[in-house]
Amino acid sequence: LNALLAALDRIQPIRESLETTESQLLQTAKSQLQPLPELCNEIRAALVEDPPLAITDGGLIRKGYHAELDRLREIAYSGKDWILRLQNSEREKTGIPSLKVAYNKVFGYYIEVTKPNLSKVPEHYLRKQTLVNAERFITPELKEYEEQILEAEEKIVALEYELFNRLREKVATYAQAIQTNARQVAVLDCLANFAQIAVERNYCRPHLDESERIEISEGRHPVIEKLLPFGEKFVPNDTYISSTDEQIQIITGPNMAGKSTYLRQVALIVLMAQMGCFVPAKSARIGVVDKIFTRVGAADNLAGGESTFLVEMNETANILNNATSESLILLDEIGRGTSTFDGLAIAWAVVEYLHEHANVAAKTMFATHYHELTELEMIFPRVKNYNIAVKEWGDQVVFLRKIVKGGCDHSYGIQVAKLAGLPPMVIQRAKEILTNLENNALTPNHEPKIAARKQGSRQPPPAMQLDFFSQANHLLVRELQALDLENMTPLQAFQKLMELKQKIDQNQN
Repeated sequence: LNALLAALDRIQPIRESLETTESQLLQTAKSQLQPLPELCNEIRAALVEDPPLAITDGGLIRKGYHAELDRLREIAYSGKDWILRLQNSEREKTGIPSLKVAYNKVFGYYIEVTKPNLSKVPEHYLRKQTLVNAERFITPELKEYEEQILEAEEKIVALEYELFNRLREKVATYAQAIQTNARQVAVLDCLANFAQIAVERNYCRPHLDESERIEISEGRHPVIEKLLPFGEKFVPNDTYISSTDEQIQIITGPNMAGKSTYLRQVALIVLMAQMGCFVPAKSARIGVVDKIFTRVGAADNLAGGESTFLVEMNETANILNNATSESLILLDEIGRGTSTFDGLAIAWAVVEYLHEHANVAAKTMFATHYHELTELEMIFPRVKNYNIAVKEWGDQVVFLRKIVKGGCDHSYGIQVAKLAGLPPMVIQRAKEILTNLENNALTPNHEPKIAARKQGSRQPPPAMQLDFFSQANHLLVRELQALDLENMTPLQAFQKLMELKQKIDQNQN
């Protein structure tokens, strides 16, 4: 309840901060926020500022809130003073300076006298316990006060619990107003966070309309751009997709190039815009969509007995059965969970279905490794090809992360495998097999010559050369990017350059 009080105490300052707003949304929030001063005063009067963890621990209700509780506390908590006075009084009456009045949970209150002083014990003392070096007694007066204290303590626990329950019941009568406050504070909290990230991350205000197109200039992924290593900048991309002239985008490119990131980026920008948030882009014009469907990633459902491919097909079926012409669909690698021909056939048919059926002609972004799908651009007028640009450098590739028009006829899978650290012999053999497959080299049985080879015909691996894409040199590039050149002396810069050169020489050797 104290946490509730702290929250309610902030309502009035929030209302005051909204006094000058012209926003209808904020004016509505202000009008519905209720400080509830009567409830706040009741909680403040009833509860101590630092309550115990458990209600039964006692000390929950503030002094002065309830007269009977105060009286019982006076009896219970003034007991120590009464015991001290009794102890001093009995010492004077009996002449026993070591006489002690004490308490334990087994015997309650008692008077303890050491054995050398037992001859001085008055007759009205009642023996209660004999120890090795002392004896314990009680008196009618002590017994009566003990009963009063114990009774008071029990009543305090019961009365505090009763008072707390009454307070909770009173708070419950304000439940509707409290929930209204919570909803409006949640709205304000959301809007405040929207505003904060818009300023801190250079977001733009999107334009929403009821058109059939989505236009994004220099869009960025709101999460990935914040997770990149120091010194590495996110590469923005433009997006144009329209139900009238560019309904379906076939996006090809190698693994690791950024296809999935681009798809998710567009979906997040559309979602953020329709939430009322500024978006990570230079500019954005969003035609409102009724649903966003995604088929990304790969996972099976072991508990349900569903393979990865079946899960993929279930999700694809759900999309095709529920999408409308106002929807946005993101498909990532449809058909990869089965054989190449089956997967290609399914992917091709899905694109045809989305293009040819007006009721499900949704704006669609389709990332794929099936380069044959790029031929759909020549068949269907609203299908357009895009790819993730790469720069070839010898037998290496540089991922430029940029979306450009046109198809891509290379997957660069072997180069990606090399980046991942597969052994050189595996990479070399994969290149040989790929060459056979691409040249359609067949055996007499008309099978690809991917294994037939004379013993010893394997070419020796090429001499090692500087490879800026190996894992080690990739780390060197990162280290170079992280250098703070503006704050280095010429000598420090030269020393660092020599250090990097030594590392490169070691990699070559």
